[in-house]
Amino acid sequence: MQRHELGTVPVHRGAANGWEVARPLGGASLDGVRMAGFRGPTAAGLDLRVVPQPAVVVVIGLGDDPFTVESPRGRRPLRSLVASLSPGPAHIRGERVECVEVLLSPPAAYAVLGVAPHELGGSVTGLEDLWGLDEHGLREQLSDAPTWQRRLTLTDEFLLKRAAEAPPMSPEVAAAWDTIVARRGRVRVGDLAASFGWSRKRLWSRFTSQIGLTPKRAAMLVRFDHAARALGAGQSAGDVALACGYADQPHLHRDVLALAGCTPGALAARTASAG
Repeated sequence: MQRHELGTVPVHRGAANGWEVARPLGGASLDGVRMAGFRGPTAAGLDLRVVPQPAVVVVIGLGDDPFTVESPRGRRPLRSLVASLSPGPAHIRGERVECVEVLLSPPAAYAVLGVAPHELGGSVTGLEDLWGLDEHGLREQLSDAPTWQRRLTLTDEFLLKRAAEAPPMSPEVAAAWDTIVARRGRVRVGDLAASFGWSRKRLWSRFTSQIGLTPKRAAMLVRFDHAARALGAGQSAGDVALACGYADQPHLHRDVLALAGCTPGALAARTASAG
């Protein structure tokens, strides 16, 4: 994976919700990785319904209180967590939230998690379950670090080390994912397979085993992500359906219901409030 330089970290406060956010200038050192530090306002906690997105989400908690994750698997307190590409219905709550969030593309997740994304089981789970003592050590280092710049640098170095020790994803699978993202989910699986000289069945098998979704589901997720952002920005469902490549508005409605468990109108309100 390509390496970049980690720059300085600007910190700003959201005027609307009071959250403090720190991001590295120039991005992270590994391709497919985005990270930020978050500190919530003292008087308010976190109350978040998980919305699927084309990234594996890692959250490393730094506060004294664990997050509470509610899902079909039950209710579980977690200091740090990882949400798969399609995590299913889940609700995350927390008080006095302070954390580092890392968004991983599937190739990046394949490199740093230690398991293929499909092994996450389509859920929100504890990061300690994947990283063991490494998670505990990193969380302690980040909690003791005096600045957001130091915290993000430590996270960046940790991910670099894990990526250097991991086997790479199949280049054809990584390229197939990149193509799906670049075309905003508007791809035909047969055409995608043919571009690598593979059969549709071979692409389906390799892609699913390494990404954790079928190529068709991945395209659906990428298209949904663009639609969710447009809905959250206030665009009408009809305009979003047309712009994002849905056959019609009922097609958009079905996909939103399948992935987010709600209507486009409810998703628009949820996405806008989260932003």
